[in-house]
Amino acid sequence: MLRELDIENLAVIEKAAISFCDKFNVFSGETGAGKSILIGGINAVLGGRIGRDIVRSGENKAAVTALFDEIPENVRRKLEENGYSCGEELLLQREITSDGKTTARINGKVATVAVLREIALGLIDIHGQHDTAILMSTDNQRSILDAYAGLEAELSDYKETFHEFSKISRTVKTIQLQAAEKEKRINELSEKIEDVSRYDLKIGDENEITERLETARNYEEIQRALSSAYGSMIGYDDDVNAVGLIRDAVRELNRISDKLKEIEPLNERLSGLLIDLEDIGSEISGLLTDGYSTESLSELETRKSDILALKRRYGMDIDPLLLELENWKKELDELKNSDDILEQLSEKRRQLADTVKEKAQMISDKRKKAASDLEKAVTEELIFLDMPNVKLIFDFHRDKITADGMDQVEMLISVNKGEDPRPMNRIASGGELSRIMLAIKNVLASADNIPTMIFDEIDTGISGRAAQKVGIKLSEIAQKRQVLCVTHLAQIAAMGDKHFLIEKTSDKNRTYTSVRSLDFEERKHEIARIISGDSDSEVTLLSAEELLNRRDASANKS
Repeated sequence: MLRELDIENLAVIEKAAISFCDKFNVFSGETGAGKSILIGGINAVLGGRIGRDIVRSGENKAAVTALFDEIPENVRRKLEENGYSCGEELLLQREITSDGKTTARINGKVATVAVLREIALGLIDIHGQHDTAILMSTDNQRSILDAYAGLEAELSDYKETFHEFSKISRTVKTIQLQAAEKEKRINELSEKIEDVSRYDLKIGDENEITERLETARNYEEIQRALSSAYGSMIGYDDDVNAVGLIRDAVRELNRISDKLKEIEPLNERLSGLLIDLEDIGSEISGLLTDGYSTESLSELETRKSDILALKRRYGMDIDPLLLELENWKKELDELKNSDDILEQLSEKRRQLADTVKEKAQMISDKRKKAASDLEKAVTEELIFLDMPNVKLIFDFHRDKITADGMDQVEMLISVNKGEDPRPMNRIASGGELSRIMLAIKNVLASADNIPTMIFDEIDTGISGRAAQKVGIKLSEIAQKRQVLCVTHLAQIAAMGDKHFLIEKTSDKNRTYTSVRSLDFEERKHEIARIISGDSDSEVTLLSAEELLNRRDASANKS
C-alpha cells in the first residue's frame, strides 16, 4: 500500500510530504486549493500522462516520489519480468522538466513510463468523479461483468484463437479474389523467371565480370609491362638482367670473402635478394602465361552487355534482382499450388470457426452465471447506499461473434418502484451513478488484490443520509484495503481514520498549496467549514464534533 508521497514543484505545491495510514485517508479543502493537483501527482508517479505546464512556474523540474510496502505477489512478478528487484518496499519516482521531458525510476533504476504504468496497475485503483462515464458504455459494462467473473485468462485465450481465425479468413479471401488474376500472374512470373534465369548469374557476378573485363581490355598493355619487367629481372637468352648481374656480384664477393671478414654479411644479404628476385620473376612468368584470348574478351563483353540490359529492364542492380528472382519463384510455386493451399486453409478456418464458437459459448455461459451473482451483490450495496427500491439486471443479446465474444451486454436499472429497468444512461442521475460506481468498485474489490483504492470526489450529487451511507461504505472498504478519498462532504470527511487538509495561501509574490494532517480539534473546525462555510460557528462545531464522535463510537463498536 501507499505509505508516503513526496511532491516538489508540482503546480502550486512547492513541497509536500504525506504519510498515509493503512485504512481510510480523507482529503478536504476549499475549492481551488489544489486537491486535483494532489491526485494528478499520484497519477504522474503511476505513469499517467502529464504536461510540462504542471511544473511550478520559475522552476526547472517537478518531482513526485511514492513509497509502497506490502507489495502484492503479482506486482513482484511484474517487477522481476522487467528486470527490477523488490524487497519489503517499492519506490516509484517521476521527474518532469520544464521543457516537457520526463524520467521514471523504479527503486532508483531508470524505467520507461510504460513499465511504470504496468507496475502501477497492481498497486492502486483510482476512481475519479468523471469515471461514472464508464457506466454509459455497454462495452465497459460487459468489461465490469468479465472482471467480476474472472474471465481474463479465458478471454485472452479466446482472443488469440479469434485473431488466428480472422487472419486465416483474410488470407482465404485474398486467395479467392486473386483467382481471376492467377493465370495472368503465373504467366508474368514465368516470363520474368525465364528471362533472368537464362543468364545463369550468381550474387557477386556483376562485380567480378566488370573487374575481369577491365583486365581483358588492358591485356596488351599489361603483357608488355610484365614482359619488360621479366626481361629486366630474369632476361631473355643473353640479355643483361638484374639476376645475372647480382649473381656475378655474389661470385666476386665469394672470391674475396676469406680476405675481408666484413664481406660475409653483405654477401648473405645479396644472396637473399637474389632468391627474392628469382621468386618474383617466376610469378611474373606465370602471369605471362594467363593471357586472354580474343574469344574470352568477346564473351566478357557479351556478359557485361547482358547485365546492363537486365539492369535497365528491371530497374535494379543484379544482386537485388537475383534476390527478387527467388521471391518470384516462391510466389509462382505458391500460385501453382494455391488450390491445395486454399483447401488446407479453408479446412483450418472451419476448424477454428468451430473452436471460436465453442469458446465464445463457454464465455457467454460464465458471463450469465456471474451476472446473476453480480446483480445481487451490487443491489445489496445500493440498498445500503440509500437506494432501497433499486433493481439492476444485465440484459443479454446474442450478437455476431467478435473479438469480445458473442454477447451484447447492457446494464439496465430501475431506481423507483413500479418502473421497468432501463439503460443506465437514460435513467440514473449523477448522484445515483456515483453510488452505483462505488457499489461496483466495492464488489469488484473482492475479486482483485489491489491494496490501495483512491476515490476522487465521487460524492458529486450526493447529500444527507446518502452521503453518510457512502462514508460508512468507504470506511468498510478501508477495513480490507487502504482508501484515499478526496471529498467535499462532511459526512464522508468525518469517517476518515486520518484527515488531511489541502489549503492554499499567498504572499506578495507567490501562491502556495500545503497538505497537512489534522488533529481532532482541527478536524472539528474543517468539518464545520464544510458544513456551513464557517469554521468557528458554535452550532456547526457541535455538529462536526457529533459526526466525529459518532464515527469513533461506530469504530469502537466494530
